[in-house]
Amino acid sequence: MFRYIALLLLLCTTAHASAIVDGLITNGNFEAGPKPNQLNGTVVMARNGIPSWEVSGFVEYIKSGQKQGDMMLPVPEGAFAIRLGNEASIKQCFPVEKGMYYAITFSAARTCAQDERLNVSVTPEWGVLPIQTMYSSSGWDSHAWAFKAKFDRVCLVIHNPGVEEDPACGPLIDSIAMRTLYPPRITNTNLLKNGDFEEGPYFLPETTSGVLIPPNIEDDHSPLPGWIVESLKAIKYIDSHHFSIPKGRRAVELVAGKESALGQVVRTIPGKTYTLAFSVGDAANKCVGLMTVEAYAARGIVRVPYVSKGTGGFKRAVLKFAAVSNRTRVVFLGSFYHMTTDGSLCGPVVDDVTLISTRTRPLHM
Repeated sequence: MFRYIALLLLLCTTAHASAIVDGLITNGNFEAGPKPNQLNGTVVMARNGIPSWEVSGFVEYIKSGQKQGDMMLPVPEGAFAIRLGNEASIKQCFPVEKGMYYAITFSAARTCAQDERLNVSVTPEWGVLPIQTMYSSSGWDSHAWAFKAKFDRVCLVIHNPGVEEDPACGPLIDSIAMRTLYPPRITNTNLLKNGDFEEGPYFLPETTSGVLIPPNIEDDHSPLPGWIVESLKAIKYIDSHHFSIPKGRRAVELVAGKESALGQVVRTIPGKTYTLAFSVGDAANKCVGLMTVEAYAARGIVRVPYVSKGTGGFKRAVLKFAAVSNRTRVVFLGSFYHMTTDGSLCGPVVDDVTLISTRTRPLHM
């Protein structure tokens, strides 16, 4: 009897743990598709035609290599993706742990509309992600969006609010994944949270262009815990499997010049001196030339030039400053726009950021 109860408890624990797994959500790559009688050409006619999803409006089921006029519609992972037409949406509900933070990662591509954007929501939170700027030359970008679970079960909705003359002129969506975020803390060796950027959204294994972290005006909770994208453009989150990283497994790439700024507010003591140290390098993604990272803190500023050969490498930089208030904003941005030879936006890499107070010897009376 006791063994039976123990087995039930183990099964329940396993089931609960498996409900929240870092990776693709159920049928997040849309490889399981509608039955033939649920399609009218490429248009999904049944509300539950795509397994594990609920569709609304003009939703198309796209096969890799499919053409629209002279334009070929690529698929970043697997053989299928979906396209959201005018006012169309997809929805999936799943269990989460109430009070925890999560990051959604998904791939999106423009088609024929000029001003495409996506409304991403998990009740009661939502954000509008602009996708008219393409950062990678493949036509597909991976985007991240974060939320705090207010309930034990939530529903993710991705909606295209656009209204075009051609209802098929909407964004392509593929590879929707989720990762649990654990809020980082300051330590006795670093006043900055997540200074090594190891805590962040899920990387889609089949994509090689990193993950875009949106400006904070589009997201109440940052997918990069501790940090806020203060600029109009996104910053790129990169991993060591596809890029050169100064330290650890993850870093950030400032891909939009002065429009790509990353910041964090830290507690400081007015008049006390602090040392901000960080690495500047390149991601080994054929981004070449003179790159410059600007770092700001209180009234301090440092401009760090780095000559990139596009093959990886980094150097350390330091900014010493005196705090002028009990809260100090630390900001990093790139000075210029850069582009790889294949047309992808790129820029300097920032990693391994530490902030410590400068200790002074006590006076002997």
